[in-house]
Amino acid sequence: MIYALQIFLALLLDFVLGDPRSWPHPVKMIGWLCQRSEQFFRARLKNEVVAGAVTVIVVLSLTVMTATLILLGLHRTSPILADILAVFLLYTTLAARDLARHSEDVYHYLQADDLPAARKAVAMIVGRDTEALDRAAVCRACVETVAENTVDGVTAPVFWGIVCGLSAPFFGLDAILLTAIGALFYKAANTMDSMFGYKNRQYLLFGRVAARLDDVLNFLPARLSPFFLIVAAFFLGLHYRQATTIFLRDRLQHASPNAGHPEAAVAGALGVRLGGPSRYFGGIVEKPFIGDNDRALDPEDILKTNRLMYLGSLLFMLFLLGGRFLVVGI
Repeated sequence: MIYALQIFLALLLDFVLGDPRSWPHPVKMIGWLCQRSEQFFRARLKNEVVAGAVTVIVVLSLTVMTATLILLGLHRTSPILADILAVFLLYTTLAARDLARHSEDVYHYLQADDLPAARKAVAMIVGRDTEALDRAAVCRACVETVAENTVDGVTAPVFWGIVCGLSAPFFGLDAILLTAIGALFYKAANTMDSMFGYKNRQYLLFGRVAARLDDVLNFLPARLSPFFLIVAAFFLGLHYRQATTIFLRDRLQHASPNAGHPEAAVAGALGVRLGGPSRYFGGIVEKPFIGDNDRALDPEDILKTNRLMYLGSLLFMLFLLGGRFLVVGI
């Protein structure tokens, strides 16, 4: 019961607080480590794939070792403080509130008919070129990134954290300690994909291992999360039957092996069409469509997607805790 409350507290902290800019943040430190490691190994290893692979190993190793040493060291002197720090570290790996906050900025600019500001705001959370997007395209970009990042920002770190926490009895440790370490491991891998996983000249080779590792780690969370988005659509009065149909039909209609799964569920729940051609680095990238073109997207779809993310993430967490109870009994 205590462990479930700790997990819920971490999720609640993210839902309520997000990431206050004035607080120290482990993910920012991981980003700094990624930059330094890239500079160091690029300068010393001519083979870009090898340099990228070594960077991945070093960043993951240092992240896990640092978190382990700090938590175990604190646990020896004060188990309660160690648990509190672990809850805080788990909370920092989650990004639901920040994602919602950025998307709500886009919503408010669109409601004020300030399209240039909405384009700039959505550029903060998407990788595509946004300068020429019309109102519906801005909404589409925003909905797509919230849907996709429901996995990266919430369900995947919770998944890997709880999975790692299952090993706690073997080490004689509080499960929340290993949960925080597992979530940080995932977040380090995901951060490297965000920084190095571009298919351009600079990162096509260097970022290959980081991108593949992120694909592997997101494989299960991306395929489980849509079921909870569909259930969330039911409770929110959205098109849950259509969400199921579109998910089963269009989940593979994406260049990413994982992103299409939550996007298809959200497209169906909203009754809209996502995907299609987008501009990246000045060129058009043709993408398959996901969902049916029943209507044009509007700003309210952004808020609906946020609600799907929040409730779907909570249901996902409850499912994992229920599964953990069946496995370990506590």
